[in-house]
Amino acid sequence: MSPNVPSSEFRVPSLPKARYLMIGGFLGAGKTTSVVRLAERLTKQGLRVGLITNDQGSELVDTAMLRSRGFATEEIPGGCFCCRFNSLVDAANKLTAATRPDVFIAEPVGSCTDLVATVTYPLRRIYGDNFFIAPLSVLVDPIRALRIFGLEEGGKFSEKVLYIYRKQLEEADIIVINKCDVLDASKRPTLRGELAAQFPRAEIFEVSARSGAGLGSWFDRITAAEQTARATMEVDYELYAVGEALLGWLNCTVRLEDRKAFDANAVLERLAGAIQERLRSADAEVAHLKMTFSPEGGLGDIAVINLVRNDYVPEVSQALEHPVESGQLIINLRAQSAPEILRDAVQSAVGGLAGCFPGLKAKLEHLEHFRPGKPQPTHRITAPM
Repeated sequence: MSPNVPSSEFRVPSLPKARYLMIGGFLGAGKTTSVVRLAERLTKQGLRVGLITNDQGSELVDTAMLRSRGFATEEIPGGCFCCRFNSLVDAANKLTAATRPDVFIAEPVGSCTDLVATVTYPLRRIYGDNFFIAPLSVLVDPIRALRIFGLEEGGKFSEKVLYIYRKQLEEADIIVINKCDVLDASKRPTLRGELAAQFPRAEIFEVSARSGAGLGSWFDRITAAEQTARATMEVDYELYAVGEALLGWLNCTVRLEDRKAFDANAVLERLAGAIQERLRSADAEVAHLKMTFSPEGGLGDIAVINLVRNDYVPEVSQALEHPVESGQLIINLRAQSAPEILRDAVQSAVGGLAGCFPGLKAKLEHLEHFRPGKPQPTHRITAPM
């Protein structure tokens, strides 16, 4: 398909080419933690970094977390990169005008696939004078992968959702087995062997974004190499749309305040556990629950908590050092379930906070819950230049 004439143009052609890196992977694979690690590494090397986050809805935990670390970050809500291609270019324009990044790092929606044909090839063809396109990395949660490939017992998604999961891996130039620190060492060769057998074209790296293990080799690869042009994979967009529509999506913001200072970390842990319990009882398979709490009048420090599977323990990945009196809570929840079930679980759990923390007031300020619509790419280029 030939690209349409874009409504946006990259407006600074005189600048040296920037490197464009995209880090994909299914919901809960650890993309944002990896993006932080990569951005920190590049910044220490003296490079200017611009980050682009993406979601089907608005009010993103990832954006709040990345900005709290001091990174120049633009957010593209309301659809995948593939469907918001012109917005992706606009985001690059804004970052260029503000900080002139040497490197752009883009984190697509965790339920998105076909990124080579709909994002990197259009960037290469339309804006090739502005970007070096790095190989596409796709992250894998090893416990989730073992279950999906039948190597371990445990909950997993329907086959229509797993169509998207497998397509993400099929198009990957690099498959990154993340969270290796939580995987029994004896299971690593089994998982790596399965991935290598099913997706033989991809390079495979084993890392832990949390501990930093193995990141150097992967980062060296994607910051030095350029994506090799090749024919793109076949994608059944009807099946892709059905798979995405099986996932419920919820984004909301809640104002928390108390007359006396409270422990925001404890509040997040209690809330995440309550939401998890309600989703379990509704037989909803969690893809990712993540929350941030930003204190009012703070200096940029935030609390962050993640839940990536039904049987996983909610984990505070970024904690506040001191009690607070008020602030904003952002909740992003994705699960295989009806959006109304997600809404009821969150509203019930938020409403129950006062019983656990006397004096704490929780006011729901914004809530959206929905199923993603059918992907409709702005461009889809199936043949390399």
